[in-house]
Formats: sequence, structure tokens, C-alpha cells
Amino acid sequence: MFTWLKTRWHRTGLTAYISHPDCLKHFMGVGHPECPERLTAIRDQLMASQIFDSLQEVDAPLVTPQQLARIHPPRYVEYLESCSPSVGSFRIDADTAMSPGTLLAAQRAAGAVVKAVELVCEDKAPNAFCAVRPPGHHAESARAMGFCFFNNLAVGVAHALTTYKLERIAIVDFDVHHGNGTEEIFKDDPRVMMVSTFQHPFYPYCGDEPLGPNMHNVPLKAGSGGREFREAVETVWLPQLHAFQPQMLFISAGFDAHREDDMGSMGLVEADYEWVTRHMVQIADLYCQGRLVSVLEGGYDLSALGRSVAAHLRALSDL
Repeated sequence: MFTWLKTRWHRTGLTAYISHPDCLKHFMGVGHPECPERLTAIRDQLMASQIFDSLQEVDAPLVTPQQLARIHPPRYVEYLESCSPSVGSFRIDADTAMSPGTLLAAQRAAGAVVKAVELVCEDKAPNAFCAVRPPGHHAESARAMGFCFFNNLAVGVAHALTTYKLERIAIVDFDVHHGNGTEEIFKDDPRVMMVSTFQHPFYPYCGDEPLGPNMHNVPLKAGSGGREFREAVETVWLPQLHAFQPQMLFISAGFDAHREDDMGSMGLVEADYEWVTRHMVQIADLYCQGRLVSVLEGGYDLSALGRSVAAHLRALSDL
């Protein structure tokens, strides 16, 4: 389905790869799956597969208080600052802890998406991938959870809406866990539409009943693989995206639905991530003047994560 879609926007330049060494400083404990090695594994795989040479490497800036305040109330940011330990760790919940480097890493992660928006909207890059941690799509406007502190993607969306006066932005989320934070933040904003797939029932145990008419969630049963995922994209995502005609596209790119990732029980493989990414690039080329920003979320088996991101970037870069 939709094989007829042709590119209508000619993209030039190199895909921006935005990251920062500070994102390695966040540490939630020995054996925790959301570990610094995730970013190392991605970079190593991109270099081994010779994709890295086709990317424009950009350092992530620190997000500003004003940029954060569009999504997160200042009192929430102040709360996280008060919890930031000088040594050891502070546990936000059973899964989520702060180390001395966490706040700096989170500021870089959110700042990376702001930078990506600027590069793409000012024609300095055709699209962008933010290789950052901590992830963000579980972070609600005033609540950290699920390894997430700031909703990095949401901060970028707000920057695009405010600074570049865009009127329609679409968010795509294929993480194995539902992006509850993103849904909570944008459920009442008609300028933003979200389409997603996720394993259900599964953490965070929501999403099967969308919070607003602009949320198009497709819960998938444990054991679902590429066939079920592609059917959801073709029958729900693509019709909604064509109807909405977004001016910019954001991807919450979680790769923990991979069949080798023990964090979930789904069966996607690299080919599925490349397939869906090429479809999203086509949507961006058709409606968004190519403007697409992808942000790393989950993905915890290091080998599968590296290979999946490589497939994702191969599609973003049209290699």
C-alpha cells in the first residue's frame, strides 16, 4: 500500500547527527539497561558500517530555561535540580535515578532536539537524528518516569511551533513502550498529531484509550512482529498522516521492539525500521519540505540497537 508515493522535495546536504559526550555522564547503576554504552554501541556500528562518514556531526547545546519552560513548569525543573546529587544517586522512582551527571545529560538531550529543529528549519541539514540519553517520551509535563526526565522531543516540537510558526506537526513513535508523556503534553493541542505503536498491555499500561482526537495509538500484542507492525503503519499511520498533511515530522525512535531486545516481547528487525523510516521520509518530502527530526528513545540490546539505528540512518540519509 502507498507504493505510489513519489518524492516531491529534493533534499540536499548531510543528515545531522547530534550528540554530546555529556550524554554519557548519566548513570543509573550497574546493570541498568539505560546505560552509557548505548551511545557507544550506536557510534561504533555507524562507523563500522561506514554510515558515519555520510553524516554531519553536530554537538548538542544546553537547552535554555525558556525552551524547557514551554513544556515543563519551572517548579518541576527546580524539583529536578533539587534532587540532583553531588555524589551517589537519587531515585525518582523504582526505574529512574539521578546521578551527578544526569541533569547535564538531560539538558544536552533536550538541547539536541532544539538544535535539530533549527538545522532542519533553516535548511542547514535535510533531516536530523539525535543520539542522546536520557530518553524522553515517558516524561510528562511535571513528572519524571520510565528512565525519562525531560521530554526531549516535546521540547523540540514546542520550539518548532513557537520559533518557526508551524501550524501542523506530526509525531511518530515506534518504541515498544507507549509514549505517555508525549501524549499527556499534546493531547489538547490541535496543531500536533501523534501516531504510535507499542506493546500492550505493557509499561506504562496506557495508550489503548487515546487521551484526545489527535492521538492515533495502535496497541500491539506481545509477540507481534513485522507483519503486524507494517499493517498498523499502512492502515492507520499513513492515512492519518496524509489527512493531516504535517509541516514537520518528528520520530520518537525507540528500538526496543526488536526481537533481540529483552525489554519487550515484540519481533521487529532492522528491515522493519528501515522500511518505516523510508515511509516517514516520503511523508516529510511530500508535505514537510523534507523537515524531519528523529530522537533516540529506547533500545537496550546493544548489538540490535546499533544495527537498528544504522538501518534507520541509512533510510534518513537515502543510502
